[in-house]
Amino acid sequence: MSQFEKNFEVYNHIYVSRSAILHNFDILLKLSPNGIIIPVLKSNAYGHGLEQIATILKERKFPYIAVDGYYEAIRIHKISKQPVLIMGAINSVNYAKIRPNGHAFVVHDTDSIVAMGKTNKQFRIHIELETGMGRHGVRIDKLDEFLEIIKKYKHLIVEGVMTHLADADNPKSNKHVMLQIKRFDKGVEKIIESGFNPKFIDAAQSAGSVKIKSAFANTIRPGIAVYGISPLDEADILANKLSGLIPALKLTSTIAKIIDIDNNESVGYGRTFTAKQKCRVGILPIGYYEGLPRSLGNVGKIKWHSQYLPIVGRICMNHTMVKLNDNAKANDQVTIISDKPDDILSVDNICRENNIFKYGLLVGLTSNIRRTIVK
Repeated sequence: MSQFEKNFEVYNHIYVSRSAILHNFDILLKLSPNGIIIPVLKSNAYGHGLEQIATILKERKFPYIAVDGYYEAIRIHKISKQPVLIMGAINSVNYAKIRPNGHAFVVHDTDSIVAMGKTNKQFRIHIELETGMGRHGVRIDKLDEFLEIIKKYKHLIVEGVMTHLADADNPKSNKHVMLQIKRFDKGVEKIIESGFNPKFIDAAQSAGSVKIKSAFANTIRPGIAVYGISPLDEADILANKLSGLIPALKLTSTIAKIIDIDNNESVGYGRTFTAKQKCRVGILPIGYYEGLPRSLGNVGKIKWHSQYLPIVGRICMNHTMVKLNDNAKANDQVTIISDKPDDILSVDNICRENNIFKYGLLVGLTSNIRRTIVK
């Protein structure tokens, strides 16, 4: 953040709790088979701020920060010496331009292996196995051929093996998880028998961290749980194992202006709200571009002090209108997302009541909202 930005007062603010992040990290650490976790900070740390979360996590020890793209590793490298695991697909022509710098790369295709090999640089690689996600990964029946290609390049170090669980958040059945782990263990066994000695073996994301039973897994790779949000449904019999998580994010905005609306006057696009009597309407300088779901128009709420006030009219690209009480004033701060799990404006409660995807709400919070680390 430039000095100008630091001195510039903003209307919208995201506060990220250091203590909550570290608390959640410690809970997840106890769930890992060998006390090793690789926290996932992709997608701007699930909307919490990549630089902010990487800064907080300097207080803990772990092998890698996991991200999707190499550009995220570059951003982290500017503020932290923490090695990064790049999990997303990289166009193979780019490996010649990449400086490994102690980072590791998830691989699942021969083009990437050959491209890495031709650079003569030392790359640490984590092999992704396809076990039932139907996405990236090496199929178990193609693994022998894949491993033979890796053996051609002595400077490629097979440091890890991973997979991704497709149905770990299913509250009714663990069947597909068990099937995937069975395939995963078979794949890991093949890799070891081929002469490789992977140090980090992980199959579980946040939801899977309480469900898998693998003969080889020694690491977990949690994402949303790091930020205090459980991916498990309350009906899941294992949900209690993540019940101690504390939400780390609070989103606030400001009443930038107050207008008086007469009886029968409308508010916003499409005139979806018409006042039944005179009322005061506050304009918040935040809208669906900033990540406030448009579906909350006329049904969502914000919090002014301890009172909940209704959103009225359609949420605009950069504005949201709120029906105010008589005491609210311009420049008053309001809460849009609460960091209190029992608040009706918590991530869980907003999403449950309005059929919104939790992950989508968080990662949709645009990066132009200032993020500040608080206690």
